[in-house]
This record gives sequence, structure tokens and C-alpha cells, in this order.
Amino acid sequence: MIKIMADSTCDLSDDVLRKYDISLAPLTIHIGDNIYKDRVDIQPDEFYGMMEALPEFPTTGMPSPSEYLNIIKEAVEAGHTEVLCICMSSGTSGAYQSAVLAKGYFFEESPESDVKIHVVDSKCMSHGSGWLIMKSAMMREAGASFEEIVAFNETYKKKVKHFLSVDDLDHLIKSGRLTNASALIGKLLMLKPIMSVKDGKGAIVGKERGIKKVLKHYTQEFMKRNDQQMTDFIIVGYTSDRNVAENLKAKLLLDTDFSGDIHIMQMGVSVGTHVGLGAISMYFVEK
Repeated sequence: MIKIMADSTCDLSDDVLRKYDISLAPLTIHIGDNIYKDRVDIQPDEFYGMMEALPEFPTTGMPSPSEYLNIIKEAVEAGHTEVLCICMSSGTSGAYQSAVLAKGYFFEESPESDVKIHVVDSKCMSHGSGWLIMKSAMMREAGASFEEIVAFNETYKKKVKHFLSVDDLDHLIKSGRLTNASALIGKLLMLKPIMSVKDGKGAIVGKERGIKKVLKHYTQEFMKRNDQQMTDFIIVGYTSDRNVAENLKAKLLLDTDFSGDIHIMQMGVSVGTHVGLGAISMYFVEK
């Protein structure tokens, strides 16, 4: 029996988590003197509703090794003999290192255990790791072995293509994803930065004026880059405006040759802290 676990930045919907029995180690959100567990003590809509009125910029903290260790122990007690943990990129968080520590602690406590545990540094962010997790769950349901699923993740994790555009450039500055100079130019020209992931870290790959051009950029890049054999579904993410996500889904179905499933999911509090309101994203496997 294969157990799949992750950290809360995967941003998969509650329906998907329940369907595939995926457990999450929550990141912590620091708002003033208050500390919340992502998706446990605070939910996305609640957070986005208060975001503009916050007097200071929220920060996030990685899950502790004990959060991962508790999930591993519960999985083993439930009869799982193989555990796959897929973490956000080690280039942006210490979540991966925390999960590796938890794996070590488990075998220190249970040195004779024959449970297999593999921790993946996904090199992805938000629904990028979520894409890998969903695909892994689908492979498990289709009868793939633990070794086959591990091999898939390690082979394709750098092929999950990310596109992210935001409304609020200030959040990207404060989180270190964008320089003040780039942000100033973007504001003056009314440009929306388009980010992707390079070497496990965020990088600006384009700028467009207005959301219509952003969505056109997404669909054009999808047509050029998509691996038709590997992309059996797309994830479209958003923070505060689902209508934009619905528009992107409709545009993908109308302007591209993609005929698979397109899942719309909201970005969680941890990711939203860094990208702000009005963010729109897309994830698939590139050639």
C-alpha cells in the first residue's frame, strides 16, 4: 500500500486530497503576533479577504520534521508499506529538508522497519508539485508500483512547466521574487510580470500589458511547449479571482488542441502570501 503525502503549498483542492487520501504537512503563516497553520487554522478565502487591510507583510515558516513524522507514523500504523512524500522546491523553502529529517527520525525510532520512504524535491512551486502529486495518485490507482511512481517523479519533476502572473507587484518585491527596479518599470508601464521556475527558483520570463494579453501569452506558450504524450491534465490556479481562471480554461479549450481535463484550484495561504491578490497560474508538462 502506497501512502502519498506533501506539504500544504501543493495547493490541491480538498476534493482531490480526499479522493486520493493525500496527507499534508502544513506550513505556518505569521500575521503580526499570530501564528496559523495553513489550511488548518486559516483558509484561503478568509486570508485573501483580510490581506489588503493587514498592517504588515505576513511571513511563512516551513513544516517541522514532527509534522511529517506524525503523518509517516499514522500511515505505517494504517498498514501502508510505502510512503512517497513530494515537497515544494528546496530552492524556495526548507520543507524538503524537514521531510528528509523526518524520514531519518522514523528509521532511528524503528531501525528494523521495512517500510520504504522516498522524499521528492519537486523543484516545483504551488500546483507544480500538486501536478506531480495528482499524477502519482493516478498512477497508484492504475496499479503502478512504488518504484515506477518514484522514477516518474524524479524523471519529470523538472518538466512541469509553471506560468504565474500577478496583480500586486509589492508582494513579489517583499518576498524577494522581484527587484524594486523591475517592479517600478512594471508599474509605470502597467505591465504584468509572468514568472516561471528555473533551477527550482522563480524567474521572470515575460511581461504583458493587461490580463487578456497574459492569457494569450499562456495559450501560445502552451501550444509551443506542451508534451502531448505526458500532459493528460492541466491545473489552472488563482488566488482571489476565479473568473480569470475560468476565462483561461475557456481560452485553452478554444484556442489550443488540448482535450484533456483542466482543473481549476485556488492557491493556498502560504503561496498567496508571496504572490498576492489577482494571481493566475498554469501548469503542464513541457517537451
